[in-house]
Amino acid sequence: MEKKLSSENNQLSSEHILGLLPHRYPFALVDKVIEHIPGEKAVAIKNVTINEPQFQGHFPERPLMPGVLIVESMAQVGGIIVTQMPDLPKGLFVFAGINNVKFRKPVVPGDQLIISCELLSIKRQRFGKVKGEVHVDGNLVCAGELMFSLVD
Repeated sequence: MEKKLSSENNQLSSEHILGLLPHRYPFALVDKVIEHIPGEKAVAIKNVTINEPQFQGHFPERPLMPGVLIVESMAQVGGIIVTQMPDLPKGLFVFAGINNVKFRKPVVPGDQLIISCELLSIKRQRFGKVKGEVHVDGNLVCAGELMFSLVD
């Protein structure tokens, strides 16, 4: 049985997200979707906690969330947009490129990422581009464009 969005607030629970994305621990990087317009945009939350495995080595004396995981969290929110588009083929969409990604502030345990993604384009039902931004406490910490492709 397919779970539906709440008509009151267009939110997706963690259980619904696990039904949409193939990612699992430790790479499930979206805790909750707080705004969703299918095929257009999504806004999600990622709570950063000290018990995540990357902080054992990045860095033991000064834990910082790796930039690649911040970008991956944006990609997963973009994936939520794409998986909700009924006219696209089902399958695994993966990175095809990353443009103009900039990191503005470090992300540390205790931060809450607010990840906003907007679909910019879909070509030949196989290639897409998403604009993403990540904010912590209202401050921009990362932004850029992500391209993806359907894997055969």
